[in-house]
Amino acid sequence: QVQLVESGGGLVQPGGSLRLSCAAPGSIAGLKSMGWYRQAPGKQRELVASQTNDGSTTYVDSVKGRFTISRDNAKNTVDLQMNSLKSEDTAVYFCNAAYSRLILGDGNYWGQGTQVTVSS
Repeated sequence: QVQLVESGGGLVQPGGSLRLSCAAPGSIAGLKSMGWYRQAPGKQRELVASQTNDGSTTYVDSVKGRFTISRDNAKNTVDLQMNSLKSEDTAVYFCNAAYSRLILGDGNYWGQGTQVTVSS
């Protein structure tokens, strides 16, 4: 499977901001959406934000009004601008690309994960 390349994680104080970036190494056939998931220790992975090819966006309730997802369809990249960060946002963040193909069906590509730590 193709691995997506992530950058932008780090340590930030509560109320601060970070911007995560993700890029595919090449074109993804059948791409239908790109987004970000996160997983904290002992918790299930959850969808943070995603955007379909036509621009429709989805956010988990806990980040609405604070996070903004953006895509460049031509470059197959996706960014996540995170503002007003809280300690509850601490997690490993994974970039995701979902595809749908006639023969292979539905599937996902993933990034390696980048750590976001919000602490004073």
